[in-house]
Amino acid sequence: MNRRVLNHLRVVPVAAAACLALAAVSAPGATASPAETNCQPQGSISLAGGEYTLQNNEWNSSDPQCVTTTSGTGWTVSTANFNLSGGAPATYPSIYKGCHWGACTTGSGLPIQVSHLGSATSSWSTTQPGTGAYDVAYDLWTDSSPTPGGQPNDSEIMIWINSRGGVGPFGSKVGTVSVSGLNWDVYTGRQTSWNIVSYVLQGGSTSVTGLDVKGLINDSVRRGTTSAGAYLIDAEAGFEIWKGGQGLGTNSFSFSATQG
Repeated sequence: MNRRVLNHLRVVPVAAAACLALAAVSAPGATASPAETNCQPQGSISLAGGEYTLQNNEWNSSDPQCVTTTSGTGWTVSTANFNLSGGAPATYPSIYKGCHWGACTTGSGLPIQVSHLGSATSSWSTTQPGTGAYDVAYDLWTDSSPTPGGQPNDSEIMIWINSRGGVGPFGSKVGTVSVSGLNWDVYTGRQTSWNIVSYVLQGGSTSVTGLDVKGLINDSVRRGTTSAGAYLIDAEAGFEIWKGGQGLGTNSFSFSATQG
């Protein structure tokens, strides 16, 4: 299904962030199913009975890219060899729950108005190659409407759990915050019609467990980046890639949000 894609700009600092490699594991209790591969630039694959969607989301390159499912909510970037030196990333292959540009997963519980968000938690285990230039990041979108069909107009909340190759978030560093017992550097900026806030995990990691996503959303509201009256419409998790990319993967992913 064709869908509009996000249009980040990124800066590339001199210092490169370190990352650790993690061997791929299957999600506990996952049911084995035949692997499925999609190589369409905006192709998608339904996962976990429609609860999640895996999307290629290649939007700033014409180089070949394929994603392949493994088990449960697991998947890998099975073909990629990008070579951008800066600016916007070539692609953002990701898994999401909720509604992305009008394409909705089933039973997500989203959208939820931010002021009525009772909880939002996530666990994510990844495989990160030791070469290339990429970030490993969530992308949460909020909009003034509960059912936008295109570019959301309120905020984009990125949660970087790692990066390598010297890539950095959009905007300027405005402080730090501690959420879920983890310390995050905070960057904010403004795109043409929406605000961006990025939470960059100090030290980086290959996985998070029981991450308090609501805590980070609440911080974004306090900073004036996200409107309390806006709606959380989806949660995405994937890899913005500038160089390389093959071998990046999600071993398991879950996201849950409730009204409160």
